[in-house]
Amino acid sequence: MLLAGCDFSSSPSRRKPIVFATGHLHRGRVQLAQLERVETLEDFSLWLTQDRAWVGAFDLPFGLPRELVTTLGWPEEWLACMQHYATLTRPEIRSTFAAFCNARPVGQKFAHRVTDIPAGSSSSMKWVNPPVAYMLHAGVPRLVAAGVQLMGLGMPPVEAIASPRIALEGYPGLLARELLQQASQAAGLETKNRSYKNDAKALQTPERLIARKDMLTALEHGQTRLGLRLKLTHAQRDRLVDDATGDSLDAVLCLVQAAWAQQQHEGGMPRYGLPDKVDPLEGWIITT
Repeated sequence: MLLAGCDFSSSPSRRKPIVFATGHLHRGRVQLAQLERVETLEDFSLWLTQDRAWVGAFDLPFGLPRELVTTLGWPEEWLACMQHYATLTRPEIRSTFAAFCNARPVGQKFAHRVTDIPAGSSSSMKWVNPPVAYMLHAGVPRLVAAGVQLMGLGMPPVEAIASPRIALEGYPGLLARELLQQASQAAGLETKNRSYKNDAKALQTPERLIARKDMLTALEHGQTRLGLRLKLTHAQRDRLVDDATGDSLDAVLCLVQAAWAQQQHEGGMPRYGLPDKVDPLEGWIITT
């Protein structure tokens, strides 16, 4: 089975593309096969509609907080909610969510999904830093239109599809924090606020480069709770280290999360490792 990890952008360009990392899982080892850069949302849709089966982890939220949806009076069935959300413009999303936040007390401005707390992820209604609300708006309708199966969100049974394309919500930050903690502890370094990437060239420091190297070493040795080892060529490792934005590494982190999900599936676990009790409106971040 082809595996994929996707570092998504709601406004892809040559400078900030969507990055796909593809590969395979064999005996607990994740072999990176290819890194692909996609510079438009149209090309993202084309990637999704290729006639091939895959399991992928995508770094974008698949659902909105139930509290938000209920308060706004939007449909509480996931597909209907996403269809409504897709009709809104980004300025409409921003003004609607800002009004929601402004009516709430300090420290509780944003609603969160159940999965956000254990994953340490931003609320999927945030429109800045990072703009995950726009990522959902740009990505989920295209996944649905391509006939991709979004696990845990009321889609048709996977078993009924001959060549399934399975999408799971990934979050590279979840695995990145674990890797940085492991690597930092081994080196006797301070783990708090250690960073491995930045889009601004002035902030692409030697310390962040060392962090990327440490993370890859930990991945190659399988030093995570996922129990998987990443297999890279020397050229692939150099490419991941040299990408100071971290986009390529984030795609690979999602690839490893997809491999874990596939491993759960092959081991007989239903729903690719998702918990039994997932809110079908909000969704769930895999490996949380």
